[in-house]
Amino acid sequence: MQMPEPDTRVLSRKAQIVARLRAVLPDDAVIEDPAETRAYECDALTAYRCPPLCAVLPASTEEVSAVLTICHEEGVPVVPRGSGTSLAGGALPTADSVILGVARMNEVLETDYANRFIRVQTGRTNLSVSGAVEEEEFFYAPDPSSQLACAIAGNIAMNSGGAHCLKYGVTTNNLLGVTMVLMDGTVIELGGAHLDAGGLDLLGVVCGSEGQLGVVTEATLRILRKPEGARPVLMGFGSNEVAGECVSDIIKAGVLPVAIEFMDRPCIEACEAFAHAGYPDCEALLIVEVEGSEAEIAEQLGLILQIARRHDPVELREAQDADEAARIWLGRKSAFGAMGQINDYMCLDGTIPVSALPLVLRRIGEMSAEFGLGVANVFHAGDGNMHPLILFDANKPGDLELCERFGAEILKLCVEVGGCLTGEHGVGIEKRDLMTVQYGAADLEVQMAVKDVFDPEWLLNPAKVFPLDVSAARRVVAAE
Repeated sequence: MQMPEPDTRVLSRKAQIVARLRAVLPDDAVIEDPAETRAYECDALTAYRCPPLCAVLPASTEEVSAVLTICHEEGVPVVPRGSGTSLAGGALPTADSVILGVARMNEVLETDYANRFIRVQTGRTNLSVSGAVEEEEFFYAPDPSSQLACAIAGNIAMNSGGAHCLKYGVTTNNLLGVTMVLMDGTVIELGGAHLDAGGLDLLGVVCGSEGQLGVVTEATLRILRKPEGARPVLMGFGSNEVAGECVSDIIKAGVLPVAIEFMDRPCIEACEAFAHAGYPDCEALLIVEVEGSEAEIAEQLGLILQIARRHDPVELREAQDADEAARIWLGRKSAFGAMGQINDYMCLDGTIPVSALPLVLRRIGEMSAEFGLGVANVFHAGDGNMHPLILFDANKPGDLELCERFGAEILKLCVEVGGCLTGEHGVGIEKRDLMTVQYGAADLEVQMAVKDVFDPEWLLNPAKVFPLDVSAARRVVAAE
């Protein structure tokens, strides 16, 4: 994966830049030692690494503003970083960049149960937002698999989803307002503790912008009352295609489960060995969860099970208690880690129409044979958010490049059937050079024009999202 050459003018002024940063931050908030900056050389897309010029760990919006003001004056690129769990290289630094981590910004600033919102600093982890309100029987809906570690900052940057996004939506559907610092240090407020803001939907522009427009330091999030109850059901099938057809039929029937999750045999076996969830022996597994009162749960599950029986399931099993339900979800939430214990893999997140699931699953199987690389499928089936895990050997020369070519073909297939390149992981560097598959030159020009407004010098999160030749030319023009 190509990255731009570092700016030697910035590298030559490292001591000056670090000294200025130390003047506005505590000593332990500026990390410049090469051995220590290696901790920031990559995110969860570990195949690509580059130590930054230095890393800073501000603890407030004011400190972020001071850092960005200095970097803007010095012409230093800045890479915002949440918890470093990005699977698309969204926080990969360049050698001339400053990593701006928000991990120390993790406080709850305000909680309002009457109006159903919570305001937090964006270094707070996703799961701890729900933890802050669970005693009052509230929760924060978006639940990525990495929710134990991932930060709200990264969730906003990538518009993250999760298993329960089928019913509750992704981050943009649960984000009410942000405090954001622009590259020149200006602090702005977008949205707030209300349903919607007047004027242009700038909040919608920021959510999913991958750190290209500013650094979000505080977020106002929608919190919801916990449902009366919830119950998952396991459905085992004889093939991936049949399981895909079942998902399509459930959605067509007008039922809205809170989640429909899919796993194929390689993933089922890895998760069962890891979590001992009691998964059945089958080729494909669906976890379908519904919630509400006992009467609502019974009615929804009755219809869902009726649909499932038309597809000759190997097994149908409802969770009998909270412990069994927790084990079922532990298996699914552990999927990426469980697969990582047995193989190197690359995880994609192309999204497709639900009706195309049988076709796409069949084609992925055929392409797996063509490329000679195994694939494990685990994904949010209810909204067509695919997560094929392409298995490869990182120590075998050429395997990574083969894996990348295979992944590109899967993502192109997603676009061909009416879907898109990314559902929740973002573009980052992983899909940067595939943007022209989904967007024409005019589409990309409009997107880059938006970045021009927020970040005229193109210093924020360099080499991400836009094809490198296009963005490099843009940066040269901005510097003139």
